[in-house]
Amino acid sequence: MDGGHVGQIASDVVGRVASVSGSQMVILVTDRGRYDAEDPNSGLHAGQIVKIPVARNWVFGLVTAVTEPTASVASADSQVFAELDLLGEASHTESGARFQRGVSLVPAVGAPVSVAGTDDIATVYANAGRSTVSIGKVHHDDSIPATVAPDDLLGKHFAVLGGTGTGKSCATALILQRILKRNPNAHIVLLDPHCEYAPAFFGMAEVVDSTTLELPYWLFSLEELAAVVLRTDKPLREAPAEINILTTLVVAAKRAYQAQGHEERRPITVDTPVPYRITDLMKLLEEEMGRLDKSEALTPYLRLKSRLQALREDARYSFMFSGIALRDNLSAVLSRLFRVPVDGKPITIVDLSGLPSDVLSVIVSVLGRITFEFALFSSQSIPILLVCEEAHRYLPEQAGAGFEPTKRILAQIAKEGRKYGVSLCLVSQRPADLAAGALSQCSTVFAMRLTSKADQDFVQGTLPDWSGGLMELLPALRNGEAIAVGEGVSVPMRLMFDSLPPESRPHSATAVFSERWQEDDITPEFIKSVIGRWRDAR
Repeated sequence: MDGGHVGQIASDVVGRVASVSGSQMVILVTDRGRYDAEDPNSGLHAGQIVKIPVARNWVFGLVTAVTEPTASVASADSQVFAELDLLGEASHTESGARFQRGVSLVPAVGAPVSVAGTDDIATVYANAGRSTVSIGKVHHDDSIPATVAPDDLLGKHFAVLGGTGTGKSCATALILQRILKRNPNAHIVLLDPHCEYAPAFFGMAEVVDSTTLELPYWLFSLEELAAVVLRTDKPLREAPAEINILTTLVVAAKRAYQAQGHEERRPITVDTPVPYRITDLMKLLEEEMGRLDKSEALTPYLRLKSRLQALREDARYSFMFSGIALRDNLSAVLSRLFRVPVDGKPITIVDLSGLPSDVLSVIVSVLGRITFEFALFSSQSIPILLVCEEAHRYLPEQAGAGFEPTKRILAQIAKEGRKYGVSLCLVSQRPADLAAGALSQCSTVFAMRLTSKADQDFVQGTLPDWSGGLMELLPALRNGEAIAVGEGVSVPMRLMFDSLPPESRPHSATAVFSERWQEDDITPEFIKSVIGRWRDAR
């Protein structure tokens, strides 16, 4: 490392330890560390890494603030103080310097403080002893790669947070691309609400859209089916008549299908993922209606009948009611979604943009639930990463703001998924609207520029490895820049993500006004195509 061997005092001392409180310290900056306008690299500044000798080790800290409280800048006897957070310590081994988090011995008051050099910074960010992939450059020195450890990143969930236009989608794509380059037989499911990620994974992804998605109605749980059929996201107890009818008839339809020899005999519940015919369900519904004497008792039955008929005839719901002949295609559905076998396409991109907006959260609920249950009932571990773009839409903090089963299953994955090999990636531009409990389970967070004070405070309060000084920089980060904290990185770091070539970037839907307003090329045929897609979606 720069500045001599461990335990030796470096020649470039810039200050002395003035006070110690837990993992925070205050440094009295010496004349040698004063800022010189002729030398922009002189002095201490926020974000800089310093080192302090302790016994035979170096303790490293991150400068979070520099102040001059006693006099004006021009005063010859003014004192400058720097605040820092301790990051960890490095010692010499047979293979060279090795950094680790945590401090075994805290520096004493009066200990000399030096600015860390290039070799020191490289040691701190090296992620020694772990398999890593490079995703960019550290802010301190663009010759030093910013690396993440995939096992820790995926094994304990991660999040990518940032305002609109900060490069959040590109950062997400970059992280996944670098992981896939090292792990070509991965299993990733990416929920894409804006149809933007397919170009970033061309040739590597199985793209599923509204025309090719298969989620048969018999795979839905009672809550999910009720939300589609009854067009409500209210709890089941708030529509007891229809729910009781639906529960009884679905179980009876499943047993009827089983009795015809299409399914092996097993205990059946309303949530058992086995096929049944909608025609059987409708027939049973008609039979029940024929047994009723009072017309007012027919109301819930008539509502169910009309809604089921409307769904079967609605082209937007073809992903639920595809084909005339009923078949048990669960194996094919799971194989395609989870890439088993991988067959050169380790990622499935589920394009949600063309699906009915009123049941979008229900679809995410089904996808999240079968991901978790597939891992739960697997006899061998097949690790799966579920990436939720626009996660605040499915995991809102506010009660009643979304489909509760969706929120419940994603929260369950956040809490229990790693036991069964399911990892979660939450991507959001509105972290303050995201469920705090789920975000707190993400042990690694990439926080990009956030200008909202509410978002900043929320992120700071939920981060697993928070460094206050770094988080104060959130409003000032450049596009493509992030503060990374948590288990997936060696220490909290400010990094600039690598730039992706145009052909490997997500397709941005943001209009370039200055370019589009230079041309008058919109034709009547374009208007007609918009109307067609509009009507198909509604």
